[in-house]
Amino acid sequence: MKINGVTIDNTFAEAFPMKATRLIITAMTLKWAYRAANSIRGFASSVIACGIEADIERELSPKETPDGRPGISVMMFAMSKKDLDKQVPTRVGQSVMTTATTACYAGIHTGEKISLGKSLRYFGDGYQISKVINDRRYWRIPVMHGEFICEETTGVAPAVGGGNFLVLAKTSRHGLAACEKAVEAIQKVPDVITAFPGGVVGSGSKVGSKYNFINASTNEAYCPTLKGQVKSALGEEVGSVLEIVIDGLSEEAINEAMRVGIQEVCKFGSAKGIYRVSAGNYGGNLGPYHFHLRKLMK
Repeated sequence: MKINGVTIDNTFAEAFPMKATRLIITAMTLKWAYRAANSIRGFASSVIACGIEADIERELSPKETPDGRPGISVMMFAMSKKDLDKQVPTRVGQSVMTTATTACYAGIHTGEKISLGKSLRYFGDGYQISKVINDRRYWRIPVMHGEFICEETTGVAPAVGGGNFLVLAKTSRHGLAACEKAVEAIQKVPDVITAFPGGVVGSGSKVGSKYNFINASTNEAYCPTLKGQVKSALGEEVGSVLEIVIDGLSEEAINEAMRVGIQEVCKFGSAKGIYRVSAGNYGGNLGPYHFHLRKLMK
């Protein structure tokens, strides 16, 4: 299969089950909501070392938020509910509560629950108070800028992590230009995030390593500088490989995100240095979700 001169490899992206939650962060202005959201998603590119994967899902208008203020929807993914319960309250406490004029609300109200204000309320040192509205409990924690409003819990949903595709390009400049457009398109798809910086992975990995203390290591078959030294998956024309990794609340959401992302990449075509689109998989042994490139691009 070729689209605008770009070869679509006959392969699939392999993804795995995760757990996810969504937080609604509001503030006096959208600028300050973004400051909190950008802080909470810091160091959250991969569960391999970060413990959690997180990113901004989208902006929210005042009509879409619980308190009628500008807001940001942030999604957070981990391998288990326990991991989310460890990471989320800590990040909210250090990145959201510390940001001037913010509040934090649940963005998922079904399924199992993890703590938000339930644990952060103790920062109020006994002066915190709560109120139940429509069967949802909120904590009012006195802080120096006024008060921090935080919903007691947020819901946890089953999710899918690790949807991906690889962009094989003439140079990193060619590949990055295409990937930036792909990420812009993916950000318009609901229920997905691209957690790596800028949505693009410059150091895609494989499972395992020759060093037994590392769980993941460089994917040498796709490293342009190793041609001739290893069994390379790259032709002579390929000088750079970039990856886009997608987490989502459903297979359908990831399928759509991959489709629109690859579509944008292919618009550049071989004439602009994009030669192939491939995907990362491990023979079907890593996860039960398989996203076949040619099938989703038909």
